[in-house]
Amino acid sequence: MNLKIKNALVSVSDKDKIIPLLKIFKKHKINILSSGGTYKFIKKLGFKCTELSKYTGFKEMLDGRVKTLHPKIHAGILHDRQNKIHRNEMSKNKFPSIDLIIVNFYPFQKIVSNTKNSKKIIENIDIGGPTMVRAAAKNFKNVTIITNKNDYSFLIKELEKFSGKTSLKFREFMSSKAFGLTAYYDAMIANWFNKKLSIHFPERKTIFGRKLKTLRYGENPHQESSIYVNDYNDQQLSFDQLQGKELSYNNYNDIFASLDILESIKGKFGTVIIKHANPCGVAEHKNALESFKSAFACDPVSAFGGVVACNYKLNAKITSEITKNFLEVILAKGFDKDSLKIFKKRKNLRVIDISKYKHKNISSIKAFDGSFLIQKKDQMILDKKKLKCVTKLKPNKKELAEIEFAFKMCKYIKSNAIVLCKNFSTIGIGAGQPSRLDSCKIAIQKAKKFLPSKIKNSIAASDAFFPFADGIKTLIRSGVKIIIQPGGSIRDQEVIKVANKGKIKMLFTGIRHFNH
Repeated sequence: MNLKIKNALVSVSDKDKIIPLLKIFKKHKINILSSGGTYKFIKKLGFKCTELSKYTGFKEMLDGRVKTLHPKIHAGILHDRQNKIHRNEMSKNKFPSIDLIIVNFYPFQKIVSNTKNSKKIIENIDIGGPTMVRAAAKNFKNVTIITNKNDYSFLIKELEKFSGKTSLKFREFMSSKAFGLTAYYDAMIANWFNKKLSIHFPERKTIFGRKLKTLRYGENPHQESSIYVNDYNDQQLSFDQLQGKELSYNNYNDIFASLDILESIKGKFGTVIIKHANPCGVAEHKNALESFKSAFACDPVSAFGGVVACNYKLNAKITSEITKNFLEVILAKGFDKDSLKIFKKRKNLRVIDISKYKHKNISSIKAFDGSFLIQKKDQMILDKKKLKCVTKLKPNKKELAEIEFAFKMCKYIKSNAIVLCKNFSTIGIGAGQPSRLDSCKIAIQKAKKFLPSKIKNSIAASDAFFPFADGIKTLIRSGVKIIIQPGGSIRDQEVIKVANKGKIKMLFTGIRHFNH
């Protein structure tokens, strides 16, 4: 059923794109109701408009908190045009129908991003706007609701196509968008209160997000996917793509994994290489070029088509080294002119500037079939003072620094995780195996294949305890001289005995870093 629009209520904090809409209203003789800044704006442009207080006969009060909360307005929105009782009540009270609502809310998002003043934030929680939107959305059979300025053009097309009317299909679609907006808006507010009150796991958890873009596909071509942002300042992600093909679902997944690891590298040149959300090489070095070379050397085969993330600015020399290899994505904290010239020769290569990126340690979410798990992100930092050396041989100060690096890397590798390190660089990674022994074997195999000279006297880190001594024996036979692990197994004494017999150093952290 197409619906003739006679009266429209317009109340928008964002006045962008409204002029073409006002012209169409004039063409189709649609009366405009408005208040406050919107009313003044429309009148200044020279369009006819009735102020809401004049329309209702009731002046706004409480500093504008009450202006649209009036029976004449809400009855005009909510009444069922096909219901005889409703029609009679409207006639008795001399209430006209309101057929179109155009509303956007107080800029709560923007205010939260720009101030910590709770009083100011609370005053920017919109009441009248969401109330009208919900009323109009509920009554979509009779009312058109528009909540996004980008939908003005679609409304104009409807009004032009149907001579001042809108179709039921259009109204229902706009209704779904309106309820999505009110849910999003309320979720933002609820999460702000939870954050303010340090409520990490509320009784009812709301997750909000705005779609940034639809992606070509998901992990596989037959899967649909989109990327959403849920920061209060959600206009875009906090990094800039300078060139290359559009980012895919898998690209984003790998980028996020690389940024997580990169955040943990402080005070040195750090390079992270990611493939399928797992690191295949990580290095810290006092020299940027050597940092990349060391990270890449860990597993150059797996690095093929991977993501490289650097916590430093790229110059021509480093870029020339990077572009010797086929890679999908390059992230760095800036690029000089010469490096960008080199990258431009590979127009499909995605080059991303992360200079403005700010890491946010928020909760992680895993969803499945109508349920989801939420946990705080693993931010545990190893306290070297609390390390417990359980073997006769003890590490020196230099070794302790490398031990810390090795254990830190375990946090980002899929469990079961074993990582071999030498000179602040990974040399072999065993990830994601059901058996810890298999993870040991894979890490050793990788090291022997690509960096055989470095496995002797290397450091091995495990994300969880060794349930049996077989993994320890395997590592010792390969040349590992230091092992760091959480400890806590019923077979710890057996494991310690094997370590002492093998004349290695072993430390217990008491910290587990499962990453399923």
